[in-house]
Amino acid sequence: MDQNIIENLRARSVPAFQHMIDGCHVPASDGQTLDVISPIDGRVLTTVARGTAADMTAAIAAARAAFEDGRWAAQAPAARKRILMRWADLIEANAPELAVLGVRDNGTEISMALKAEPVSAAATIRYYAEALDKVYGEIAPTASDVLGMIHKEPVGVVGAIVPWNFPMMIGAWKLAPALAMGNSVVLKPAETASLSLMRMVDLAHEAGLPPGVLNAVTGEGAVVGEAMGLSMDVDVLVFTGSGGTGRRLMGYAARSNLKRVYLELGGKSPNIVFADAPDLVQAAKVAASGIFRNAGQVCVAGSRLLVEASIHDDFVAEVAKAAQGMRVGDPLALDTNIGAINSQTQLDANLRFVATAQAEGGEIVTGGDRVLAETGGYYMAPTIVTGVTRDATLTQKEVFGPVLGVTPFETETEAIQLANATNYGLAGGVWTSNLGRAHRMIRAVRTGVMHVNTYGGADGTVPLGGVGQSGNGSDKSLHAIDKYINLKTAWIKL
Repeated sequence: MDQNIIENLRARSVPAFQHMIDGCHVPASDGQTLDVISPIDGRVLTTVARGTAADMTAAIAAARAAFEDGRWAAQAPAARKRILMRWADLIEANAPELAVLGVRDNGTEISMALKAEPVSAAATIRYYAEALDKVYGEIAPTASDVLGMIHKEPVGVVGAIVPWNFPMMIGAWKLAPALAMGNSVVLKPAETASLSLMRMVDLAHEAGLPPGVLNAVTGEGAVVGEAMGLSMDVDVLVFTGSGGTGRRLMGYAARSNLKRVYLELGGKSPNIVFADAPDLVQAAKVAASGIFRNAGQVCVAGSRLLVEASIHDDFVAEVAKAAQGMRVGDPLALDTNIGAINSQTQLDANLRFVATAQAEGGEIVTGGDRVLAETGGYYMAPTIVTGVTRDATLTQKEVFGPVLGVTPFETETEAIQLANATNYGLAGGVWTSNLGRAHRMIRAVRTGVMHVNTYGGADGTVPLGGVGQSGNGSDKSLHAIDKYINLKTAWIKL
């Protein structure tokens, strides 16, 4: 994308955003709004409706009505496919606008945002549109006088709560398979990154999605998220975000209708580098990118670097060199490598983690402080901390910022023990030329995704899911469809 196009889009004023309920834009029931603060400069960009519990109840009722009358679920698969394909086309056609709008809202560097957000979302929607007429029921092996059939039916109303780091990409991971299977959906975007996702919802209706099938309510999680979680009329709840919120959502399900809850939570992912890595310089560059892109605000970020002791000092120096070569700055500049922290609250939390790491004996190799404060925006230097022990806060707690903790190891066994020393299990990586060791590490490290001689880049054909306190269920791939269907047995006496 050309910088001039970006600047023209940046210059546009951003209108106030309202809820989408039953195909209509509606304000909050009490008329209140929330300011949208751009992390680029700390200024108010626009407002969104500050949703109430009543607003969420209305959206869920619209979704239920749409599901029950079959305006979407009863459509032929080919008809649903056409609409989803048109939606993907519209997202792709509006990709520059969507990407710039999202960056102004959440601070991701534009070089990453264009592919990771609208382009990725369009690809995900096409993937599930293509898949929806290839999901078959089953015939069971039975006696000749019985016919056993297994039907795959939509679950009904799906509630989807999406985080602020990649709202369109993660939103599509949830919306596309849910809609493809014939469900109705109520979406709750993050308070600090609603705009691009709400615009994407508008494009769904432009593509021909019937009213009420996809509803979206903006506002605070403690209000509208809680109302969704406690609803007796939401059948499945899907969420990406923090462990604390995930626990509350499971509690809401227990207190209401025992709705199924699928959670993609935090990570403290180990990136393990052995001395026999095929290219240590390349490994260092990828390790830096794997934690510092999007200012570390990536759930699968390689935030723990485990390095074989014999190469520890040299390798850390290479990672520091790579980090220092990454430009922190205006996320709408094409030459920026690291954009803004999403909010002042998140920036403050990141800096507290650095202070705690130092107090616990860690040594800052590079970074560690706020930068570009004069812009009014929320920026932080990429930070590397060595001397991080197994029990240190920087090992055990997710930062969700550009902070890398480094720990040495002596043996393969010790590397495995360190990798598995947290309650998380979302992603990981190993760098080695030893094929046997690579497979041993894949099996031994408790995680949902394991990279070998790379970090990141897994596409939509494979699942993303966690173990331990990183959640349950999977986003991406055909396996994600399972969250949005019910199995019904038909047992027929012939």
